[in-house]
Amino acid sequence: MSDLITADLVDLDLSADTKEAAARALAERMVARGRVTDLDGFLADVAAREAQMPTGLDGGIGIPHCRSAHVTEPTLAFGRSPAGIDFGAADGPADLIFLIAAPAGADDAHLTILSSLARQLMNDEFTTALRSAGDAADAAALIRGEKTPADIGKSSDGAPADAGASAGAGASVGAKASMGAGADGPTSQDTAVAPVAASADATAGSGTTVSAPTATDGAADAGERPFRIVAVTSCPTGIAHTYMAAESLESAGREAGVEVVVETQGSAGFVRLDPAVVAAADGVIFAHDVPVRDKDRFAGKPTVDVGVKAGINRPAELIAEVRGKAGRGEATAPAAADGTGAATPVERAGGATEGYGTKLRTWLMSGVSYMVPFVAAGGLLIALGFAIGGYKINKAPSVMDHFVWTQTDSWAALLFQIGVVSFGFLVPVLAGYIAYGMADRPGLVPGFVGGAISLTINAGFLGGLAAGLIAGGVVLSIQRVKVPAAMRGIMPVVVIPLISAAIVGFLMFVVIGKPIAAAQKGMTDWLNHLTGSNAVLLGGLLGLMMCFDLGGPVNKVAYTFATAGIAVAAPSDSAMKIMAAVMAAGMVPPLAMALATTVRGRLFTRTERENGKAAWVLGASFITEGAIPFAAADPLRVIPSAMAGGAVTGALSMAFGATLRAPHGGIFVVPLIGNPLLYLVALAAGVCVTTALVVLLKGLRAPLAEDPAARTPGEAPAGERRKQPVAA
Repeated sequence: MSDLITADLVDLDLSADTKEAAARALAERMVARGRVTDLDGFLADVAAREAQMPTGLDGGIGIPHCRSAHVTEPTLAFGRSPAGIDFGAADGPADLIFLIAAPAGADDAHLTILSSLARQLMNDEFTTALRSAGDAADAAALIRGEKTPADIGKSSDGAPADAGASAGAGASVGAKASMGAGADGPTSQDTAVAPVAASADATAGSGTTVSAPTATDGAADAGERPFRIVAVTSCPTGIAHTYMAAESLESAGREAGVEVVVETQGSAGFVRLDPAVVAAADGVIFAHDVPVRDKDRFAGKPTVDVGVKAGINRPAELIAEVRGKAGRGEATAPAAADGTGAATPVERAGGATEGYGTKLRTWLMSGVSYMVPFVAAGGLLIALGFAIGGYKINKAPSVMDHFVWTQTDSWAALLFQIGVVSFGFLVPVLAGYIAYGMADRPGLVPGFVGGAISLTINAGFLGGLAAGLIAGGVVLSIQRVKVPAAMRGIMPVVVIPLISAAIVGFLMFVVIGKPIAAAQKGMTDWLNHLTGSNAVLLGGLLGLMMCFDLGGPVNKVAYTFATAGIAVAAPSDSAMKIMAAVMAAGMVPPLAMALATTVRGRLFTRTERENGKAAWVLGASFITEGAIPFAAADPLRVIPSAMAGGAVTGALSMAFGATLRAPHGGIFVVPLIGNPLLYLVALAAGVCVTTALVVLLKGLRAPLAEDPAARTPGEAPAGERRKQPVAA
């Protein structure tokens, strides 16, 4: 394998003034070395990772990184910025920029090397040496581990560096990482591909376990057992932040005389902590931005749950916090005997560190995600029933009483009635899984009961939302009550379902049910009387929402609003118009990007042109996410253009009076659409608007820099293609 970093991949005078420009400058060096095959495709992947969470760290460090199909082998490029570049760190700009590129299918050994480097960024002597390095080859050798900070000190000023200098980056390729305060481990030469100690990445698979440390610091020597902490770190990519947080926690533990053992859940898997280590721990720290795997192992202990950046930037505070909780006897609920863990889905998703608004959105999306399949199945079955048997099929007798195998109407009635039964589950499922998102399985019973009551009292969709939130809150409140050990076994099976269902039922029937039912009726009446300009404005607004984040939370709010209107056996005409407008607007972005790459291919990279071919099918199938690769690469041009086209389509669909009973299907359910020709006209108008705007805005920018490796054999560069005359 060629070196992870060479002098050609080092820029000691990085002149970029933005993080995007810095990433491009360093990525161009990777392209020149043949490590990256598509510059713009790779930068789009970097931007998508950056959008998940800023990659700036305290101490003047920026670590943009990603896994990408455009990377041929694990590669690191380093840049030193004299002026500093803002990567979103709390303490200001970064002057040390590390661009880490990992192949989509990178093997564990390569990722281990990258993760070990990430650990060394927590070493002050290592970063100081990088800031003082006067030669690109020296900087590359330091990062590879061929030179130490002491060597850089000698080469920069001619005097030996402090004798206490660490091995620096030499540890970045298989260095020793302490399992606890003073724990001994293999030397940096023991292995070049597997980090050591409790925070190692998993090359042996998740079945491997990490044992407890064999030695501790002075506290152990004196016969006093040190405070023990187990920690889990993880980040979306699992390459850099995961291991930097681990190193930071371990270092802070050594300084505080605390034994810290870390499980890094990185890209290559994770080494599961030995159950004995977990059992002996006095506290737990979760520093994560993705779900903690097998979180229930840590139930019943004092726990601090934060984002991964907190583990990097303030480890001493986290250690002090978990020690304080242990001193006060504060612990999470123990895992239930039936395997039900104490962690809720929100906590497993890292939501415990977010604000209430983010948690609320997560809870609601939990319910919606489980509800949508019922909407799709039931809606399509009802729509097919109407298409085959006509709009009087809802008057047909039950197929239990009358079904003739050879009659089309009987089959139409069967489809319709199955769809109606499916729709009957929508509100209970919505309420049940909102409660599940808040309180895990104990929330299901009161959630489903509350949702069913909502249907009984005609509170509908709004009642389901309220019932789910109430059910989850009631269960969480009950779980906070301390009960005798003898009762814990029956709590999740008998006590919690009984009490929570009774409370939710009382509130829905007696207290809030009637006001919610009145609100539901008011919203339904308002929709039924939408005409003229009001309807057009609503269609435009829904179109904007569908195209704002291309399948994200705002998109889902608009889609859920539309599906809620048709989630009844006999939806109103206005509700079906809204559903038609929402689906049409959601098809606009991918279809428009597909058309733009066809009519003005020279404005797009080769990868984008390939994505454009797939976008035809995705857009036709009402999969708005088909436009995400284009928006990630050029959000300021693509997203506003998509929103404009979506607003036009939504408004025109409402103005034309197009209706739709099916909640999904794209152009494949056009036969089920009312006024299908005008509906297609509305869709085409929005696609043309978005295409025109994208082409115009992209045409105004500087000529596209194209990676020579991305051209097909015999294809001229983009600039040359633009100069060629049009054939007569």
